[in-house]
Amino acid sequence: MRIGDDWLTGAATQAVFGMLQTGGHRALAVGGCVRNALLGVPVVDIDLATDAVPDRVLHLAEKAGLRAVPTGIAHGTVTIVSDGVAHEVTTFRRDIDTDGRHATVAFSDDPAEDAARRDFTMNALYCDAEGRVVDPLGGLDDLRARRVRFIGDPHARIAEDYLRIPRFFRFTALYGDPALGIDAEGLAACAALAEGIDRLSAERVTHELRKLLAAPDPAPAVASMAQAGVLWRILPGAEAATLPVLVHLEALPGDWIARLAALGGEVTGLRLSRAEVRELEALSQGARGDARPFALGHALGGDRARDALTIRAALHAQAVAPGDIEAALRGAGAEPPVTARDLMPDFTGPALGDALARVRDIWLAHEGEIDREALLAAARGDAGR
Repeated sequence: MRIGDDWLTGAATQAVFGMLQTGGHRALAVGGCVRNALLGVPVVDIDLATDAVPDRVLHLAEKAGLRAVPTGIAHGTVTIVSDGVAHEVTTFRRDIDTDGRHATVAFSDDPAEDAARRDFTMNALYCDAEGRVVDPLGGLDDLRARRVRFIGDPHARIAEDYLRIPRFFRFTALYGDPALGIDAEGLAACAALAEGIDRLSAERVTHELRKLLAAPDPAPAVASMAQAGVLWRILPGAEAATLPVLVHLEALPGDWIARLAALGGEVTGLRLSRAEVRELEALSQGARGDARPFALGHALGGDRARDALTIRAALHAQAVAPGDIEAALRGAGAEPPVTARDLMPDFTGPALGDALARVRDIWLAHEGEIDREALLAAARGDAGR
């Protein structure tokens, strides 16, 4: 089997291969770039593995006129920028000691040792500069079958790095064959070691959850997370049952924030931006509250009001009513036909603010179907009572 994709055959990557090979070293592309190329999905990051130690890589890069950045020297990684493209070049490694979060490594000259310390068999695939696939552990068969499986003993792999628990579910959602279901041994190991998630940083867990929920259909993997007791470790109180309904409705594709809102649960253990928190709270409150569609559209805008209504319907295992979407779209961008100027001089200062709030409440209660004079009369009448 041979890979002939542009990312590999192009001048930028071939220059990095050439730099290492001219220096007398072995160089192999590894991991996600090889996996994705063989699956026919886009390659985002290019990683190379080599028997050259980091100082040697730095020396060879300088000699070849390539920019080198010592991004992870202690772990054997140097980033080589070739024609504007970043390539992470890492020395073959074997683990000496691990604590569930960090590993102490020793450099190696054996790709098989390097492969054995990776997470899943489909990630332990390599190829040379000509695209010939190197498969030290038999991962190619798993990749062809779209079977996400830990290398060796799943308990041992997870104990080396507990981040492999959420990664297992993410990879299953993205690359697994739904007909095969989730790997039983891997799932059992995740369940047995779920407490290890508590040792992970919020940033790392959020990164994995973000990618999982952006998958085309995360529902089966999330259901398995719930089954294994992993989901509540990450999102206490979350409910997985809404996601299958959303996927069946072909709703919210790839929208990880909206899908997170659909799951519910406590998100204080995640690392979200302020904007993400605001968006999540608005969607969650809109979906689980009782605001009418017109008011939702006015508060959230048409797109997010539609999303909130979709989640609300999915929570009851049904589709959103077309009339509700139309009402939300009418409410989006609409404003009451009464302004502060219309209420003065009858109202000033704090009383004016209260009167404007009453106007908005009355206008929303009528879903915008009230004219200016009637709205003014209603507002003044409320004030006089």
